[in-house]
Amino acid sequence: MLIVAGYISVDPADLDQFHNDLNALSVATRKRIGNISYNAAIDEPGAGRLLVLERWANDGALRAHLDAADTISFVDRWSGRMRSDIRIYDTSNERALTEL
Repeated sequence: MLIVAGYISVDPADLDQFHNDLNALSVATRKRIGNISYNAAIDEPGAGRLLVLERWANDGALRAHLDAADTISFVDRWSGRMRSDIRIYDTSNERALTEL
């Protein structure tokens, strides 16, 4: 499983529109083969910052999402107006928090 996590920042004046656009993309993304979860939440409204957390079954599923027309359109629409610090983490020992 892959975990994609990090932050996206936009101009605070654009935050509502960005969040709406991202929510629209989320509807389709959650239906994609290999998507386990796809979420973003406003973290710091005054800074225009969102926290992103995604889980994917494998590299192929994530690559298919990144290559999908609606994902490319979203990135193109916001290119130059968003900044991101998002990382991909490979997991090999998933377990419940209570198993720590």
